[in-house]
Amino acid sequence: MTQTTADSPARRQRAQIKERTLRTDPWWRYPLITFIIFMAFLVYATWAIFDTSYFMAPYHAPFASPCLATSCPEGARLFGFAPFGDWYTLPPGLLILGLPAGFRFTCYYYRKAYYRGFWLSPPACGVNEPHKKYTGESRFPLILQNVHRYFFYAAIVVGLILAYDAVKALIEKPDGLGTWILIVNAILINLYSLSCHSCRHITAGRLNHFSKHPVRYRAWNVVSKLNAKHQELALVSMFSVMGADLYVRLVAKGIIAFSFA
Repeated sequence: MTQTTADSPARRQRAQIKERTLRTDPWWRYPLITFIIFMAFLVYATWAIFDTSYFMAPYHAPFASPCLATSCPEGARLFGFAPFGDWYTLPPGLLILGLPAGFRFTCYYYRKAYYRGFWLSPPACGVNEPHKKYTGESRFPLILQNVHRYFFYAAIVVGLILAYDAVKALIEKPDGLGTWILIVNAILINLYSLSCHSCRHITAGRLNHFSKHPVRYRAWNVVSKLNAKHQELALVSMFSVMGADLYVRLVAKGIIAFSFA
């Protein structure tokens, strides 16, 4: 009998199946809906980066927070500081949006979703894909997905900043609809970050004896329960951040009356 190794051609070759699938259900709905939703989010995020109507005190659009340059409105600057000074004049979203975007792009759930929706790798379970070879995430560029754990730390910082924006709005305009939209969004964003697999591993994933670390074990249990809802939180928080961002911009543009907001 010929033994196959991990690097042998037999192991690298995909199983050759003539039929695309034997499934009779509408399996194509998931990748199609995923493609439409993600494309809509990408189009909106691209527009929002370059839109200048991102602040109407005390509301700060999430896609433009934090604002770290003197070109930002004074009330929009994080804690009133502008560490990037006068030299940075580009939209604030270009400076910081890569951090939460990198976190989502490398997220395990999002990887599964856009691999299926955009690359058809595979388009669905039990459905043949158009790619002849499969190398997984073992080589460039997909090996860079391993930086997800580092983007997690950045996502925590961004989530805390969005929480700060929400609390600030609550103090200055407690009866505002926009205030509660920002609060709900901040909660969902932070729950999504805390439900991450990396957070679960950091909390207590490397412990050999839970009994010796009762506090971390309790934290691990909480994060594990959140982790079970990671997919749902990923989608809901994506809609919440886009909705909150759009709402603030509509208020800043005067499309929604500030007295109502």
